[in-house]
Amino acid sequence: MSFLIALIIELLRVFVPAAMSGAVRCSVDGARQPQLRDRLRARVRHVWPVVALLAAMASGCVRTVYVPPGEPVRLRETILNVKVWVMNEDGRAVAGRMDLPEGWYALPVNTNEE
Repeated sequence: MSFLIALIIELLRVFVPAAMSGAVRCSVDGARQPQLRDRLRARVRHVWPVVALLAAMASGCVRTVYVPPGEPVRLRETILNVKVWVMNEDGRAVAGRMDLPEGWYALPVNTNEE
């Protein structure tokens, strides 16, 4: 995903200055400027395929996996400084913080058994 973001940023760094290099200051009086309108339309016709291609590439790069409610999952990376509930020596839940290491399983609490 970071590669795709870097690619989009680099493409924008190339296309935005190129598109702005031919920009002409408009008059403020609000008069119709057919030449300016035609230049802008021509520029949009050349740019929209690139934008459509980037949007298509971005939408196809994400894969979603559905996990049904109540199913355990295994952590793929370490999660730092997570708020957790831990049991003290009296068996009572106490708020705390800890790192959850990669490879640990996360399980939902079954509220029906409590």
